Amino acid sequence: MARTRVWHKGVLEQEDFPVADVSEQLARDDRVVWVDLCLPDRDELAQLADELGLDPLAVEDAVEHHERPKVDRYPTHVFVTTYALDLPMDGPLRQSKVSAFLLPRALVTVHREDFDPEVVVRAWDDTPELREYGSRALLYGLLDVVVDGHLDVLERLDDRVGAAEDQLFDEQVRSAPDPQRATYDLRRTLTAMRKVVLPMRDVADSLARHGDPADQGELGERFRDLRDHVIRANEWTENLRDVVTTIVETGLSLANAQLNQVVRKLSAWAAIIAVPTAVTGFYGQNVPYPGFGQDYGFVTSSVITVLLAGGAWLGFRRKGWL
Repeated sequence: MARTRVWHKGVLEQEDFPVADVSEQLARDDRVVWVDLCLPDRDELAQLADELGLDPLAVEDAVEHHERPKVDRYPTHVFVTTYALDLPMDGPLRQSKVSAFLLPRALVTVHREDFDPEVVVRAWDDTPELREYGSRALLYGLLDVVVDGHLDVLERLDDRVGAAEDQLFDEQVRSAPDPQRATYDLRRTLTAMRKVVLPMRDVADSLARHGDPADQGELGERFRDLRDHVIRANEWTENLRDVVTTIVETGLSLANAQLNQVVRKLSAWAAIIAVPTAVTGFYGQNVPYPGFGQDYGFVTSSVITVLLAGGAWLGFRRKGWL
């Protein structure tokens, strides 16, 4: 499925014209064209690539599923790969690959069905002051939407990490399996997030530092602001990963401390129980001893048992074992 737009001197002139008419549109002066392809087959993309002179390696990267975010520069165009992110309330992190071919007066975007280009279109419509910069303004609008999505996901993750911190010292909650699983899920989500956010720093830096000389105006400032947002997303991701790692390590330390406390209590009670066992074992010998067969012998053994067991209990109590 394809979607198209053409602007004339910053004013929207036509929408949803056939992809086959792209060259005709570009042949007209002062036109900027956008072509959006959702799940294109290789033949469809190859036909457009031949028409626009797109590099075969970039075309191949656009349809692959495991490319990292990057910027590749070719003689006739710039190829950008990025990932839009979404974090549902009750689901895992969702990644949507978006590839873009930037030409002097055209932008071609390629993505799967899980990415909604309508959000990008609204962003373009809301910034008419940037249209004078042509196709690079379209690329900026696309990347701005993607990076804002990264920050939105990080904000939700920040809330989840804060909730995990609050539950850390709640013994009943901490011992339950669900919070522990949630913490490890957070760690895995942030690891996946880092694989997307970290390379975006190079993407934003490349576009901000090596842009078109015409970008020295407002669009140049926007690209530099985009780079700042990417840096913020990187730092936020790293901070959250550090916090989650601390939560996991602290949780393990608290679990070990709780286990040690249980072991100490069991050891203390075992020592207390050993006292009457030793006394009754002594008085249970089949040999004569002082008080053997006498009432005072029973009283003596009982007193010794109580005193030794009570002394052991008091000693363990003072040490905090009981």
